[in-house]
This record gives sequence, structure tokens and C-alpha cells, in this order.
Amino acid sequence: METLSIILVALVAVEHLYILILEMFLWEKPRTQKIFGIKKEDIETTKVMAANQGLYNGFLSAGLFWGLLHPDSVMGSQIQIFFVLCVIVAALYGAFTVKKSILLVQGLPALLACIALMLV
Repeated sequence: METLSIILVALVAVEHLYILILEMFLWEKPRTQKIFGIKKEDIETTKVMAANQGLYNGFLSAGLFWGLLHPDSVMGSQIQIFFVLCVIVAALYGAFTVKKSILLVQGLPALLACIALMLV
């Protein structure tokens, strides 16, 4: 179960690092527009907001990597649990306010990681 929790937490961390890259550096690209369902005419007006969201996703990713790499495994697990819970809360909020699919794309992997962490 420990290996599974490491894999799932790493997956969530990489996912949020990817979101950071999309929101902070690739917001104007057609692929990013398609992923987030942003109209071409809204790109410029949402660019700064997206970069801000990307920064927050980066903090989530950094926290998860910090937990994975922490030299004290007990403290590392606690850090991981805190940050996957943050992802779950953010996914719930996003699903209710922006797009339901956020719950599946971001919330489900974080929930599975949280369950795996609790079972270690």
C-alpha cells in the first residue's frame, strides 16, 4: 500500500505541476484553450487570473513533492495528507463553481491518494 500511495501522490503532484505550466506559461496556446474551454476572445482578459491560479497549483504540487521527499516518513505522510486534502477541497469548490469534470480529473486522484495514505 505504501508504494501505491507514493505513486498516487506523485501522480497528483505531477498533475498540478502540469496545470501550473498550462495556466502560467501556455495559457494562450490552442491546446490549453481547449483543455480549459476558454474562448479565444477571453484569453487576454483571463491571462493574469490564470497565472495566479497556476501559482496556487504550483504550491499544491510543491507541497506534495515536499511530503514525498521529506526525510522523516511520518512527517512526510502528514504533509502529503494535508496537501491531498487541499486538492480535494479545491476540486470540490471547482466542481461546484466552474466545471463538474474538475471533481473527476483532480478530485478523484487526490481522493484515491488520500485513501492510500490512510491505509499505510
